[in-house]
Amino acid sequence: MNDLIPILISRGLIASADAKVTPLAGGVSCDIYLIEDGDKRFVLKRALAKLRVKDDWFADVNRNRYEQDYLDYAGSIMPANFPKILHRDNDHGFFTMEYLGDEYVNWKKMMLAGNHESKHAISAAMTLACIHQRSWNDPDVRARFATDQNFYDLRIEAYILTTGRRNPALKAMFDEEAKRLASTHLCLVHGDYSPKNMLISENKGLMVLDCEVAWFGDPAFDVAFLLNHLMLKMLLFRRDADRLLNMILQAWSFYIRGFTSQQQEGLEERTCRLLLMLMLARIDGKSPVEYLREDVQHRLVRQFVTEQLNRGRKFELVNVAHEWFATIRV
Repeated sequence: MNDLIPILISRGLIASADAKVTPLAGGVSCDIYLIEDGDKRFVLKRALAKLRVKDDWFADVNRNRYEQDYLDYAGSIMPANFPKILHRDNDHGFFTMEYLGDEYVNWKKMMLAGNHESKHAISAAMTLACIHQRSWNDPDVRARFATDQNFYDLRIEAYILTTGRRNPALKAMFDEEAKRLASTHLCLVHGDYSPKNMLISENKGLMVLDCEVAWFGDPAFDVAFLLNHLMLKMLLFRRDADRLLNMILQAWSFYIRGFTSQQQEGLEERTCRLLLMLMLARIDGKSPVEYLREDVQHRLVRQFVTEQLNRGRKFELVNVAHEWFATIRV
């Protein structure tokens, strides 16, 4: 961060070399800092070339620009749900955005503390649906977010293909899904639509962050990515699994209701398949969830996903969710 202080001063963003710099908790792909200089408070974000995971995982730092573009686009549609960008410095690979304040709480932290409320899942689902529907088959948005290589590096290779390699019996299915996913271009996808990237204010509602995987692709990926985290937390909070199950079903119901019949065609099937694969990817991919550490939990996920994918039937979200609920309650 020290290398950026002179740049921030030269851009007039701060006045003092003694400005307070506080690292913020975030994902594995970026440096994120809260900058405080007198009355000024803002957040700075800079992408990393090598992600902070055990495996070698590299990605183009230009994804920082895609994130800015996503915030611009989504913010123009739902300004109350996306932070405002204050300054852009693509030459040095960072941008700054408004600091939202202490009234916002990370949704993942809320859930890990046992706060499982359907209203938050519904809000996340409705926000996502709005972005998907507004951008559907929009040629300008497609051209702006033609980020296939970035999405391949950050999601298809790291989640789908890596998980397939580590589960040889399922590899052919994962390889096929990787090809299908890469060739599907329907609307603007967030790419990291996870509770860890959402802040909740009881007064102001939901705020969505971390859009660097933005891609014009398959909306099923975003929905599956969101629901996956709720599914896995059912395993962590078995006594509260019924509430988490309700969150999943409510989120799906509110997400899908605004789509046309043509847009819905195949969407549920693709969502369920990706949901199952992402459940396994958060065990055996390059970015495993940190809160499932017991071998028995890992085995349960592997067994469930394998059985579901090998059934060779048409998937329905309500069935997949209920069968997972029944599995973990045994």
